[in-house]
Amino acid sequence: MSDLGFPHDDALRVVRAALIEDLGGADGVDVTTEATIDASTPVHAQIVARADGVIAGLPVVDLVLRECASITGGGEVGCALVTADGERVSAGAVLAELRGPATTILTGERTILNLLSRISGVATATRLWADALAGTGTTVLDTRKTTPGLRAIEKYAVRAGGGTNKRMGLFDVAMIKDNHKLAAGSITAAYERIRERFPDVPIQVEVTTVAEALEAVAAGARFIMCDNMSPALLADTIDAIEGTGEVVEVEATGGLTLASATAYAATGVDYLSVGALTHSAPILDIALDFVETS
Repeated sequence: MSDLGFPHDDALRVVRAALIEDLGGADGVDVTTEATIDASTPVHAQIVARADGVIAGLPVVDLVLRECASITGGGEVGCALVTADGERVSAGAVLAELRGPATTILTGERTILNLLSRISGVATATRLWADALAGTGTTVLDTRKTTPGLRAIEKYAVRAGGGTNKRMGLFDVAMIKDNHKLAAGSITAAYERIRERFPDVPIQVEVTTVAEALEAVAAGARFIMCDNMSPALLADTIDAIEGTGEVVEVEATGGLTLASATAYAATGVDYLSVGALTHSAPILDIALDFVETS
């Protein structure tokens, strides 16, 4: 798979925070490992998938091990990746080979697995949607319903799973939703105020009826989000938008399921946005095992 743009700086920040949390501080210690294992004991370990899925987040393995070595003063660990982010794997597949001090590997084990399992879980969930929509012309999008502090990483996981990122936050795209419409007085008023205050920022408008969609298009919107519409109402809304002669991207959002994905795609909608990609994705079961050597 082509470069997915792994968010190295965001991942490093998360890794450092996770290790400090686990060790009880920047000068903390893994009391069990420190007491039971000699610092010079070398081991061979493998990171292994315990379930079928899509892998994402492998660069965090080396990040964690390097930070562990730095924080604890332990020796460095060699890390050889066996697969790559975005690849499907089967249960039992070896994802990485580790060789180095047991103390460094054990101290970083839980941080590695927590992050890798979470990131791969999002990628696996996303791939289910990408597969369901394959060949339909409809793309699955993520949302801002991400784990606080992990947004860049979880959105990376969506890309690894074959999905597409929507806006990163409140700063890069203006999104007019129901409360904005009520506070401003109308879709048109909200749109005009944003365009005046932030003329270069893209604007997306959430609608629930055909009339609202037509008002948004007339105001200048070229990206419409159709919230909680049935496939039939969505199809009518798309027809009405096309009847204006304007080129408008249309997204369906709210209450979408894998079972209904193809029905929504059949309306000709451009995107399905699915918060569950990040807020409800189960982890992918991944383990770290020492390999016995003769």
